[in-house]
Amino acid sequence: LLVLMFGVMCGYILLPVLLVQHLGFEDLPMQTALKPLDVREQGLDALSSFNGKKKNDYQEGPITNFHTRRILSNDDAAEEQKSDEKSPPDESEDEKTPPDLPKESEESASIDSEKEDEVAVETSEVAVVSDGEESTQKSVQSLAAAISFGSLNEVEQRIVEDRDILSRQSIPTATSPQIMKTAFLPDHHRTKILVTGGAGFVGSHLVDKLMMEGHEVTVIDNFFTGQKKNIAHWLHHPNFSLVVHDVTEPIQLEVDQIYHLACPASPPHYQYNPVKTIKTSTMGTLNMLGLAKRVRARMLLTSTSEIYGDPQVHPQPESYWGNVNTIGPRACYDEGKRVAETMMYSYRNQNNVDVRVARIFNTFGPRMHPNDGRVVSNFIIQSLQNKDMTIYGEGQQTRSFQYVSDLVDGLHALMNGDYDMPVNLGNPDEYSVKDFATYIKDMTESKSEITFLPKSQDDPSQRRPDISTAKKQIGWEPKVTVKEGLEHTIAYFSRVLKEAGEIIPTGPGAAKPEA
Repeated sequence: LLVLMFGVMCGYILLPVLLVQHLGFEDLPMQTALKPLDVREQGLDALSSFNGKKKNDYQEGPITNFHTRRILSNDDAAEEQKSDEKSPPDESEDEKTPPDLPKESEESASIDSEKEDEVAVETSEVAVVSDGEESTQKSVQSLAAAISFGSLNEVEQRIVEDRDILSRQSIPTATSPQIMKTAFLPDHHRTKILVTGGAGFVGSHLVDKLMMEGHEVTVIDNFFTGQKKNIAHWLHHPNFSLVVHDVTEPIQLEVDQIYHLACPASPPHYQYNPVKTIKTSTMGTLNMLGLAKRVRARMLLTSTSEIYGDPQVHPQPESYWGNVNTIGPRACYDEGKRVAETMMYSYRNQNNVDVRVARIFNTFGPRMHPNDGRVVSNFIIQSLQNKDMTIYGEGQQTRSFQYVSDLVDGLHALMNGDYDMPVNLGNPDEYSVKDFATYIKDMTESKSEITFLPKSQDDPSQRRPDISTAKKQIGWEPKVTVKEGLEHTIAYFSRVLKEAGEIIPTGPGAAKPEA
């Protein structure tokens, strides 16, 4: 018995030495610490035979994520191979195992099979069946990463590339066909900005400017006069958010700046529901001031030249108190904006809210609502269709028209400047309504006739801004001429008319906005 035990012990001692001499160093199993780079190369070679690709076709780089795989013992592998031979290969692409893996890889998968039949490998880690040797674990991790690398197909890579591109620009649409690039700002320079009425005519152009600067922009709009197509080119962008909401109801957000534009601005639209117009100007402004107070945001109110009413001072400076009929058809808008200004400065004086007030004069440009009943849109729509161009009154009343890009620049300069008193934003170039109609008729080469209808109640006889405060305090004055602006606007309405087929302009009376 002692001799037998001695012989067995000698056998255990001499067997590894004989195996080393017989197999050689290169034929040892995974415990000999294959380098991760070698295993990666072998894994790519196996993938090239499986996918029909060359090794160099796979992108080089660090592997940060890979799919779940199973490591089988020798008995399990043999049993699975037999079952595969009996059943047809109907497994999905993700469940297939590349054939003809390197010998070292098969040996590494069978280490310590007596201790565990099967080890599950989670998505974020690899469970290695071994005695815990660190070199073996690294080798198996590298092999699994190399194999999974082949599953990164071209479609997935294209999706990543497309998302990167779309996060740096707008998408061309019928309303906004041009591509607008967005700047990249680090977190400490990027501002969170809220624009109420951001889907409207002026608001959507303001959103364009803020998005191109690289800020995070949230638009609130109830789409009474605003249109989703005005902002459709930003809906995909990670910096843009749209909230369908009525400003007469409170809202909780975290923002740094608030541009409060929400309110119908054309006479037919704001006269359609005068009570709601007053509530928008008062309750809506009150809610936004409450939000600005809570989050310590700077707030800009877009007021209007209508607060001057039918002025007796010409041109109108910010110091002029106005001449307004408090019970006329325009009062819901005129007085609503006047009390909104009062609220702004009451919150500034009592609660130290940082406020800005812009008094906007007549503005025109692309994305104007074709049925808003304003002078510019009505004249262009009528002339393009060779219909009669209607003037309410004798046409001697005067207006000043500014292009929308100039207004947006003025709003931006006022918001980011230090001046906190009201500022007129308008173009001092003054036209009579009759001369303006003739000007548009000539530009469109229209065959329309100019007709005259009764004058609207409380229609101002003259309107021209004094912009000396804007020049001095925020360094702003209009740059786009009326002719240049009309060329862009006529081209826009030509596209809208081609799409719609026919547009019937809105008259001077109250009217609900059409889609």
